[in-house]
Amino acid sequence: PARAPSLRPCSTRAALEGINKPVVDRIIRVDHAGEFGANRIYAGQMAVLGRSSVGPIIQQMWNQEKDHLKKFSELMVAYRVRPTVLLPFWNVAGFVLGAGSALLGKRGAMACTVAVEESISDHYNSQIRTLMEEDPEKYKELLQTIKQFRDDEREHHDIGLQHDAEAAPAYSVLKTAIQLGCKVAIFLSERI
Repeated sequence: PARAPSLRPCSTRAALEGINKPVVDRIIRVDHAGEFGANRIYAGQMAVLGRSSVGPIIQQMWNQEKDHLKKFSELMVAYRVRPTVLLPFWNVAGFVLGAGSALLGKRGAMACTVAVEESISDHYNSQIRTLMEEDPEKYKELLQTIKQFRDDEREHHDIGLQHDAEAAPAYSVLKTAIQLGCKVAIFLSERI
C-alpha cells in the first residue's frame, strides 16, 4: 500500500499557529504510545512464534508497525509533543501480552492481533472524525497518515481472522479482556 507523505518538521512557532494544539498533542501522544505498544506486542509474539509457520506473517505486520512508530516519532518532533510517561510500562505490558498470547499458539496470537487492531482501527476512526470536524484542510497531512495506518490495522485484523483467531481458546473472553486493556491504555496515554 502507498505510504502517507512525509510531513515537514515544524521549525518555527508560526508553523504551529492555527492548529488546535491540545487536540493534536493528545492524538499524536496516544498514537505514538499505541504504535510503541504494538511493536512490543509483535516483539513478544516473535519471541515465541518467530520460527513457526506463522512467524513470517507476524514479521510482516510488525514491519508495518515499525513504520508507523517511526512516523509518529517524527510527528512528535514536528509538532513538539511530549511522549506519554507510561512508555516504560507499555514496553513491558506489550511484550508480555504478545508473548502470553503467543504461548496459546498461533490462534492465540492471532486473537490478540484481531482484538488490538480492531480497537486501534476504531480509535483511529474517532480521531479522523475529530480532525474532520476541526478542519480537514488544516489537518490534511495528519489525516492522510492516520487513514493509511487505520487501513493497515484493518488489514492486520483481517489477517488475524484468516489465520483462525476465532478458534483460539476462550476467544470471546480473550478478545474482550484485550480490548478493555486497549481502552484503558488509550485513555491513560492521551492524558499522562
